[in-house]
Amino acid sequence: MAENRVVWGKKVPQVYKKLDEVDRILAEHLDTTVLELIKLRSSVLNGCAYCVDLHTRQALKEGESQQRLFLVPTWYEAGDIFTPRERAALALTDEMTRMGEHGVSDATYDEAAGYFDETELAALMSAIAMINLYNRLAVTGRLPIKKR
Repeated sequence: MAENRVVWGKKVPQVYKKLDEVDRILAEHLDTTVLELIKLRSSVLNGCAYCVDLHTRQALKEGESQQRLFLVPTWYEAGDIFTPRERAALALTDEMTRMGEHGVSDATYDEAAGYFDETELAALMSAIAMINLYNRLAVTGRLPIKKR
């Protein structure tokens, strides 16, 4: 078992910088709350402790409540704790993250398209894809979490 795995961002920093640029562009098209919720949800689904820690702290810094963050893993049962727009984004996150042979359902896509204009929807889809990429890199590299 590999004890010391490569930290991808340190070995190919030019890639990390380009991905960071993409993240900044996407953030121009989505509100911070939705962005942090989808990043946290995808990270939970992918079992990425590093990213769960990072995005929980970032969401708190941006003013998100602890209650809502605690409920992200069970957003579908949390009722009106999340807005319909947030719920549509979280549903799209679930289907894109768990994407199987059938892709994203029309119902989920159409629900998201009802709350996000085409540019926002494109940014949302891209942001979900990006956090899945980051999750896979962090999990594979076993990025450590700092105790606080």
